[in-house]
Amino acid sequence: MREQRLGNTGVHVSDVGLGTLTWGRDTDEHEAAEQFELYVAAGGNLVDTSDVYAEGAAQEIIGHLLHTFTADNVLVMSRSGGSAEPNRPFNHSRRHLRASLDASLARLGRECLDIWLIHGRDKDTDLEEVCATAAEAVEHGKAHYVGLADWSPAWAAAAHEKFSRTVHSPLALLQCEYSLVERGIEHDVLDYARTEGVAVVGWAPLGRGVLTGKYRRGTPADSRGATAHLRPYVEKHFSIPSRHIVDAVVAAADGLGVAPLDVALAWVRQQRGIASTVVGARSAAQLRGVLSGLDLELPSEIEQVLSEVSAVHTVYPQAGL
Repeated sequence: MREQRLGNTGVHVSDVGLGTLTWGRDTDEHEAAEQFELYVAAGGNLVDTSDVYAEGAAQEIIGHLLHTFTADNVLVMSRSGGSAEPNRPFNHSRRHLRASLDASLARLGRECLDIWLIHGRDKDTDLEEVCATAAEAVEHGKAHYVGLADWSPAWAAAAHEKFSRTVHSPLALLQCEYSLVERGIEHDVLDYARTEGVAVVGWAPLGRGVLTGKYRRGTPADSRGATAHLRPYVEKHFSIPSRHIVDAVVAAADGLGVAPLDVALAWVRQQRGIASTVVGARSAAQLRGVLSGLDLELPSEIEQVLSEVSAVHTVYPQAGL
């Protein structure tokens, strides 16, 4: 596993992060512990989570693992801002963000979060308030770095300027979905990040599981797509264009004698401007499969064909999730 500098910060992160979306719900703490051990042994140092994963249970598991295992170099990146309010998916009020961060730190058993991400865009909260709250977290030692998750370049640029002016330190990163079936950030997010020295961390490099090829003949009973709470998450990439991309990935994998997920992940890791990409697995066996293919480097001809087949056809994150 390679390490890369996180934007203009002094921090280096592994180019594959460990996602915890299923921890505390579909993945129990024993499976999570096995995943954590496998990941750290492979050289990984970036664990990604959120205060809304399993209503906080994922963070509690991470806190226990950090206390149990010797993993001083592991960085925890966690999101805040999600809301359970019926007509307000994101709440970035000072009150909500402060409470979310404090609760996250308590579950993780830490006084300071390595990377705190403000998730989504709450149009009901003024940007000044959001940036002031984030700056306060850094100044009070509750977060080392602040980033934004799923923000458009325009909003990110405005937040970047306000945050930098407040704490004399730039935003560390932008976290966005990025894979062969979701290349919307190539419109302008990557260019903006390169210009400003902001890192880009991708999530769902396997297309929410679709790029593994498991959904080509239907929905397996033991897959995320078969669960009521994650089916809508996976179904986003059940489109006709996505099917053609998956077919191309499977063909490339067959030609190289590897698994489709190896090809999909290698393509993302080889793209310029991506500091890290977050991979989630429900089981240790799934994660072991991911980690076993990290040595793959796609031949330039195959990388080019996949890039042509998956030409950008969305306007995420500008249009939202």
